[in-house]
Amino acid sequence: MASIKDVAKLAGVGVGTVSRVINGNETVKPVTREKVNWAIEQLKYTPNEIARNFKKQSSQLVGMMVPTIAHPYFSKLAYYVESELYENDYKLLICNSEMQKEKELQYIEMLKMNQVAGIIVISYHDFYNHMQIDFPVISIDRYIAPHVPHLSSDNYMGGVIATETLIKGGCKKLGYVGGGSLIQTSVTKRKEAFIDVAKRNNFAYVVMEEVLPLNKEDKLIKKFLDHYPEVDGVFASTDMFAAALAKEAVKRGRRIPEDLQIIGFDGIQDNDFFYPFLSTIEQPIEEIARASVRLLVDTIMHKEVPKETIFNVQYRKGQTTIL
Repeated sequence: MASIKDVAKLAGVGVGTVSRVINGNETVKPVTREKVNWAIEQLKYTPNEIARNFKKQSSQLVGMMVPTIAHPYFSKLAYYVESELYENDYKLLICNSEMQKEKELQYIEMLKMNQVAGIIVISYHDFYNHMQIDFPVISIDRYIAPHVPHLSSDNYMGGVIATETLIKGGCKKLGYVGGGSLIQTSVTKRKEAFIDVAKRNNFAYVVMEEVLPLNKEDKLIKKFLDHYPEVDGVFASTDMFAAALAKEAVKRGRRIPEDLQIIGFDGIQDNDFFYPFLSTIEQPIEEIARASVRLLVDTIMHKEVPKETIFNVQYRKGQTTIL
């Protein structure tokens, strides 16, 4: 692999001149710049982005902290975040925390060392309120600190729509199932809306949630069906819980949606190749991702930004509900 010294030697200039060309310094003469760019092309030289950041004391790198990139919702978010960052001349470093506090803290230190311009965070931990971070932070779906701008879907309205749809669809006993959290998150509003609508309509309902590792929904779903076989309408906190519920219910001889209606939340299924195609509350994932980048860039540029941005959701009928 070619080094900056190799480029300088081939171009017949000093290493400092090559560095100035790479960093866009306008003091370099056009003829010299052409020589350096020619040498870079000949040697297929790729500048060390991190080393450049240290030299410039600035960065075009942005970190993104996700609980797990293996989850469809977070991977879609990351995809659109990277796309929007690239259009704004930034590059993305993805940090896969696996919901582990120590791992997340280590990633924060790494991002500090790499002098990132800022980070976009989806976290299940509250230490951001107590630690010193010298770059902008934007949060998605989580309230991690009062001073950190936050974006999320209208989770409460999504819960209202889902629960009312189940009632209108003829369900007699409602259930809510999902993953809990150790800190306050906007996702909690989905459950709050479910309970409010059930009470307002004098409907019998049950709630079951536990703090679980992501992509480990099966155990809780089996427990839910064991405890509440009479439930005929379920609002699941995510599409992953909804899919696991539909799969397990069919195994047990339940017909979907005749015996059990299910509505998820997220809208991560992009096509109807999978069965059943879930009825769900659809989040505008691409819109949220791109808006988070624009918010971060504005913060980096020292512009005033809103502390909270809420996006509308919509109901998407699939094969797991009657209406």
